Amino acid sequence: MKLAFLLFCIVWLHAKTVTGFLEDANENTPVSGAEICDKNRCVQSAEDGSFIIETDDAILHAVAVGYRNYVFDANSTKKIHFLRSIEVKALYLTFWGANPHSKTFKRNMKFLRQSDVNAIVVDVKNEYGDILYKVSSKKAESYGAFKNRQVFDIDAFISRFKKEDAYLIARIVLFKDELQAAANPDYAIRKDGSIWRNHDGMAWVDPFDRRSWEYAVEIAVDAAKHGFNEINFDYIRFPARSGIELSKPNTMKNRLAALDGFLAYAKKRLRPYGVFISVDIFGNVCWSKNDMNIGQNIENFANHADYIAPMLYPSSFAFGTLGYRYPSEYPYEVIYKSVCNVHSKIDPKRVRPWIQAFHDYTKRRKRYNDYEIQQQILAAKDAHTNGWMMWSPSSRYRISYFEEHVPYTDMVTASSLQKTLTQTD
Repeated sequence: MKLAFLLFCIVWLHAKTVTGFLEDANENTPVSGAEICDKNRCVQSAEDGSFIIETDDAILHAVAVGYRNYVFDANSTKKIHFLRSIEVKALYLTFWGANPHSKTFKRNMKFLRQSDVNAIVVDVKNEYGDILYKVSSKKAESYGAFKNRQVFDIDAFISRFKKEDAYLIARIVLFKDELQAAANPDYAIRKDGSIWRNHDGMAWVDPFDRRSWEYAVEIAVDAAKHGFNEINFDYIRFPARSGIELSKPNTMKNRLAALDGFLAYAKKRLRPYGVFISVDIFGNVCWSKNDMNIGQNIENFANHADYIAPMLYPSSFAFGTLGYRYPSEYPYEVIYKSVCNVHSKIDPKRVRPWIQAFHDYTKRRKRYNDYEIQQQILAAKDAHTNGWMMWSPSSRYRISYFEEHVPYTDMVTASSLQKTLTQTD
């Protein structure tokens, strides 16, 4: 007891009061609601951008939606801290394409120099459970997660993006994880007594089991330490299957509580590193009144994540939905309507949709070329989102995607679309 009291006194004597103001670097206006964090706590900036924090740390981080990561010296006499705004325009780079020697990697680096693309999403942990580089995890090593790694010097890898002033996002697939599930049958999802695998032959771990949380966050923390700007959690859901065996009853209440608990835990572990958190959700969640039986709910996720990333691929919307016989033929409308439909649930500046850069796979087989992709980019802008993330399964993109957007030419204008949404709410 005496020792604990002594340690408390030592920490208290070394603690200092840090005050300051956060301002927009371009507008010179206050940045309110930002989180200023040390290893143990976070405080929010006030309406006038001011903050005060008691800390014994030498380094502090400021995290504000719509801005780049900011780090500063707690011992500095500097009182005004300028944050740089960013509207993320990101390309997805596959696990294999992230190899610095691959043609895919080199081709995508060119987009950072030749277009307004300013961010890259890279698979740090993919659906199979492979990890991009050798993270500090004995469990991952025992699972064989590094056997296919594509990056052997992660610091040099990240440095290449930093030289381009690129915003780097680490995609981490959560509960769909063949390697982890196969190595841990006691918390793998099961069916009829055996490990359950979905249509592509991959197993999942139980989202109710805290061990699955700890493993994913261990990898995320390592990525944050190395300098990724954002952690993007994918497959943050339960499988859309009945009859599977989980450690708790598969009810909506339990599903929502589990994923809420995971995100609260992840944020607590990640905030000390000043990294943002985004979560991927199905596009239909923007229209759903429940959790779609998978645990995804925008309001719940928004309690802990900085950005919500709905996968608004027009081809993923079923025949007749959103009032369109073939939604894939309406790339602007699908994006615009879906984002506007959640304006009452979340500030659109915290929404960053995934958009489609692949040809339609439905019955119509519509080809997605410059016009269709530019229409999605335009819709994201018109809906006031924090940019977009572009998905191509092969990471193949064209520079023409990012040239001047073709104007919206449908007879229905963006303003009338918004009016229609308001009338139907």
